[in-house]
Amino acid sequence: MRRLLLACLIAAAGFAHAEVIDIDNAELDKLMKSGVPVVDIRLQSEWEETGIVGGSKLLTFFDERGKAEPAAWLEKVKPIAKPNEPLVVICRSGNRTKAVSQFLSQQAGYAKVYNVKQGIKGWIANGGPVVPATQSIAACRTAKTC
Repeated sequence: MRRLLLACLIAAAGFAHAEVIDIDNAELDKLMKSGVPVVDIRLQSEWEETGIVGGSKLLTFFDERGKAEPAAWLEKVKPIAKPNEPLVVICRSGNRTKAVSQFLSQQAGYAKVYNVKQGIKGWIANGGPVVPATQSIAACRTAKTC
């Protein structure tokens, strides 16, 4: 009986992970219009270089050396989207957000995480609109949420 219970708990734990979904630009646009928050995990220099997807929340995950503080970062994400709410993550090309999506799914218990598979570069290449990051950077610096 104990083994059966243990097996059921292990199986349930496997299903408890969030669903990580790679999305294209059309799906990003659709999700944004439906109110799903977008978190841009890039560095400030990257936001300034390309601009940002309008309305996205700026929250760097990896620093210039590739280091991260996942627990501290997660505390800044929770006011943006709770674990039972969907969340979109975007970076430059979709590589960093793969790791962040897995973290949100497997360790933070987020229900549904959308990874923009081509990142901001793909968004821009397909004509997706961007806005200058200046105001958003100032706002997140003031709130200490970047």
